[in-house]
Amino acid sequence: MSTMSLFAPLALPNGTSIPNRIAKAAMEENMADADHAPSDELLRLYDAWGRGGAGLIITGNVMIDARAMTGPGGVVLENDAHLERFRQWALAARQHGAQIWMQLNHPGRQMQSALGQATVAPSAVALELGSFSKRFAMPRELTETDIAEVIARFTQSALLAERSGFTGVEIHAAHGYLLSQFLSPLTNKRQDRWGGSLENRARLLLDIVRSVRAAVATDFAVAVKLNSADFQRGGFGPDDARRVIQMLGALGVDLVELSGGSYEAPAMQGESRDGRTLAREAYFLEFAREMIGVATMPLMVTGGIRRRTVADQVIASGVAMVGMATALSIDPELPNRWRLGQPSEPQLKPIRWKNKMLGSMANMAVVKFQLMRLSTGRVTNPTVSPMRALIAQQLGAACQTRRYRRWMARDTTRNLAR
Repeated sequence: MSTMSLFAPLALPNGTSIPNRIAKAAMEENMADADHAPSDELLRLYDAWGRGGAGLIITGNVMIDARAMTGPGGVVLENDAHLERFRQWALAARQHGAQIWMQLNHPGRQMQSALGQATVAPSAVALELGSFSKRFAMPRELTETDIAEVIARFTQSALLAERSGFTGVEIHAAHGYLLSQFLSPLTNKRQDRWGGSLENRARLLLDIVRSVRAAVATDFAVAVKLNSADFQRGGFGPDDARRVIQMLGALGVDLVELSGGSYEAPAMQGESRDGRTLAREAYFLEFAREMIGVATMPLMVTGGIRRRTVADQVIASGVAMVGMATALSIDPELPNRWRLGQPSEPQLKPIRWKNKMLGSMANMAVVKFQLMRLSTGRVTNPTVSPMRALIAQQLGAACQTRRYRRWMARDTTRNLAR
């Protein structure tokens, strides 16, 4: 057992250090401006987190390809057209000494069809979301050329993040997005070198990590967000995750963040489709503890943590970083409060709707509602009605979807070399 403090610095394999063990984990903000660059609201939001005292701040999804969006208001970084905005974003987060890492992502098949783009995936396997399935198109299977472009885009976006003053990137290979789809035998049915054995299914993630690590400076952090499990029978499981962590060990990865779930089984919100009950707080801690023996890099666990006692337990168990998302959407000053010994346990009311998918969407909407308030300099309102938050979020998304489609229609020549 480690006696390490929550406020002790963490030395990373790349030679840099994170000032304390609290990370603001990624939340999807959908706050891009009209050019899909960081907006003034996004800068204000990160200014609040920068002042709040977390040692590491990880951005919400930044898209490596404008044609592949997790949401209509997503930030896109595929060329240097708006680097000044990205520099301002990095500065807002770094102002009090935190490291700021950009989370890079490609949604694969988890892109709503309303956005008007063709979806791609490892294999042509549709999302199964009951009555919500029709919101997502059947994806086209990626070709070898497409896969090479995905690797090039992750690498290009990482280089641009480095040029913008970010101190690292986190490659998103969790939550059912593209790299997670390659890892799971439920979504990867390929018969070539990208499918079949776990070595083949992990190949794309490993190739991206190698490519990014070789392109950026040695002191620029390269992290990976990985599912501990998909929480679906026959999917990517804990034994697979253990082996992927071992594979990443040889590639100079600075940190692995452990989470879990996907759109089909949103375990990252404490729900599990296959009947397993997740602990009330620190959902993925049990798995992380088991991984300490095999991981050569620091581990971070994210999912439901909101109390100082639980955060201390995570660090005492040997996990290097505590990732918090919802708690810091309610109280961005939480790390400073804990440092001063002030008790704060920010919490949202549990949503117990019969329709689990709607409940999951409402939960995300309530979090987004807090982010919107912080981004306009207002105090958060954790007691907001989930229905009110969901309606506001849906109306906002509809407007952003129209704006995104107009933006894409204006530029039909999208490619990496623009």
